[in-house]
Amino acid sequence: MDAMTSAETLSSHFTSDQILPASFRDPSGFLFCNPEGDLLRQVNRCFADDFRHFVDSGLYADLAKDGLIIDHEELSLDHSLNEDAVRVLRPRLLPFVSYPYEWSFSALQDAALLTLELQRRAIQAGMCLKDASAYNVQFHGIKPIFIDTLSFERWSPDTPWIAYGQFCQHFLAPLALMARRDIDLQKLLRLHIDGIPLPLASKLLPWSTRFRLGTAMHVHLHSQAVKRFENSDQPNHHPKAPRVSQHALLALVESLQSTIESFRWRPRGTEWADYYEDNSYTAAMFDEKQQVVDSWLEQIQPQSVWDLGANCGVFSRLAGRHSRYTVAFDIDGACVERNYLTCRQQSVENLLPLAMDLTNPSTALGWAHQERMSLIGRGPCDTTLALALIHHLAISNNVPLPRIADFFARLSRALIIEFVPKSDTQVQRLLRSRRDVFPDYQELSFTESFGQYFDIIQRHSLRNSGRVLFWMKSKLFTRS
Repeated sequence: MDAMTSAETLSSHFTSDQILPASFRDPSGFLFCNPEGDLLRQVNRCFADDFRHFVDSGLYADLAKDGLIIDHEELSLDHSLNEDAVRVLRPRLLPFVSYPYEWSFSALQDAALLTLELQRRAIQAGMCLKDASAYNVQFHGIKPIFIDTLSFERWSPDTPWIAYGQFCQHFLAPLALMARRDIDLQKLLRLHIDGIPLPLASKLLPWSTRFRLGTAMHVHLHSQAVKRFENSDQPNHHPKAPRVSQHALLALVESLQSTIESFRWRPRGTEWADYYEDNSYTAAMFDEKQQVVDSWLEQIQPQSVWDLGANCGVFSRLAGRHSRYTVAFDIDGACVERNYLTCRQQSVENLLPLAMDLTNPSTALGWAHQERMSLIGRGPCDTTLALALIHHLAISNNVPLPRIADFFARLSRALIIEFVPKSDTQVQRLLRSRRDVFPDYQELSFTESFGQYFDIIQRHSLRNSGRVLFWMKSKLFTRS
């Protein structure tokens, strides 16, 4: 259960010859950084036979060829971290690490279907996924890819799928809750990082789901079995697992697949999903804004862009024309889903839409606060976009301008940000239901606050709007 990320992120957060904090649970092997800053995977002696079968059976080659699993090159044992190594691999790095509690509904669904496809192919090759954690999946754009090559073990005939419960907790239960109850229940994955407990999911799901074959079997009846085992008066007694044929294993995969595919959630109009149809811009002003941002990105030529408050991704896709990789963050699940579906429809390969509340962004989670990285821990990126965002942070959430500036300065080297004045209709809408206790919310205070952390490179007033675009460079990275 580990993840690949950029070499720069690795070198800035982990010392050489150090096992990655998210890679300590599996005795089969681990990820570590060598003195050159490369990310390597060591395969331990106890997993030698399983890994040999994974490669010799052709399963690894087939999965890598089809882009379903991260590919790697094999190095000599001279690169190992200790004498327990039987192989050392250098996996291909991915540009950004994301987590299931940040994915859109369709992204989580795609990750679930990928995991089931891997299990189906593994069974046919005489192997089985020994774990089915959602953290074994990452995204390159909207394409899910499996990253843990040590998850495949040889299948012993007539034994059940030991990762079935984990799959239901990590994928099926959260998708059922999102589709059948409320999309925001995805946030439970941030609290339960080993998946949503099935008894909890069973309680939260509507009664009608007990009459749907998939959720009845894989959530409700499954949760009853879990509770019976937990409440057993013989806690050390494990019931004998039933004998399961290969045909039955494949039937289980097909049942899970049909259940996952049956879940539907279509984003309806929300205040922010409909933002581009209901804002203070004229078409000419919006075109002008796009032209300015496009021109500045052309000059910056960033490798990576984070679009904060991306809405449905209009400017994220614009950024994707100039950057190798763009991550689009938004708090509104409907916006993130629409962005994901648009990228799928348009075959956009270098853009990843994610759900993120910037007033409560993803933090470092897991053992010793190190298994899952915070948002800042996954940076810095080259350029941040913060368009039509500042008033939501400063006025809707009472975050002082200097604190916003400090946070943004730590995220990236360059910042393209839009100041929205109080006279703007969007700000006036925010102030309708609250007192105006923001005397410092004005352009002068904005430039003074951000000037402590940034050098202002260019300023552009959008005609007939009062809005102003700024291109800035972080002083933090200029000094370093």
